[in-house]
This record gives sequence, structure tokens and C-alpha cells, in this order.
Amino acid sequence: MISAKVFTLALLCLSAASGQNNPNGGIRFFEGTLKEALAKAKKEGKFVFFDAYASWCGPCKTMENEVFTDSAVGAYFNEKFVSIRVDMEKGEGPELAKEYPSIDGYPSLLFVNTNGIPFKTILGSRRSADFLAEAQLVAR
Repeated sequence: MISAKVFTLALLCLSAASGQNNPNGGIRFFEGTLKEALAKAKKEGKFVFFDAYASWCGPCKTMENEVFTDSAVGAYFNEKFVSIRVDMEKGEGPELAKEYPSIDGYPSLLFVNTNGIPFKTILGSRRSADFLAEAQLVAR
């Protein structure tokens, strides 16, 4: 038989592993294509937040590690947006770069309506409070 302590520890490890897309209560990113994210946003009555990043980009890593993991940022974004991250050098990224001329560097942080039309683009990283303030202007 497994002791209660071992069982509890195993459950904690499993729940930590399953929460890797949402560390520290941050943004839960949709896993799928942008087209699928747009359909989900339309169904849920939300906007789409689209993080266009590159794996080698330092400011992108800052956003990923310090801003997207912020619990206040996560709470707001998870309520108001379907959020998606796309590596612009892999998968659908190169094609999306052609479709979205506002992606002019990395990170490009796009706020998009359910038809895929961007209505605000932020270029570069931001501190959590500044990023949250800009998002609150988008989705009131």
C-alpha cells in the first residue's frame, strides 16, 4: 500500500506538472493555431491576445518569465482574452508574419478581434503593471 504522504506528494507533483502552461497563476495560453484561438474567442465573447515571439529574443523571454507569469496579469487576461503564443520562426509563424505587417520585431504583442484584425500592437517588452494597464484599455 502507498502511504498517505507518498500519495499526497505524487498528487502535488502531478498538479504542478499539469500547470506548466500557467505558472504562478499567470496567463493560460491556448494550445492550437491562431485560427482555432479566434474561433474559441468568438464562442466565448472575448478578444485574442497574440504574442508573436522568437526563441532567441531576450525581451520575449523577459515577458515569458516575468510578465506572463504575474498573477494579476493572468487573472485579467484569462478573463478577457483567449491568449496564444506563436514562435514566428516555426509552424504557422512564418505565414502569420506575412499576414500581420504590424509584427515589426519581437516581441510583438497583438490584440486582435475575432475576425483576426489587430486593433492594437505593442512592440517590445513591458513591465507587468504597464502591460496590464494597456490591456485594460483594450478590453474594458
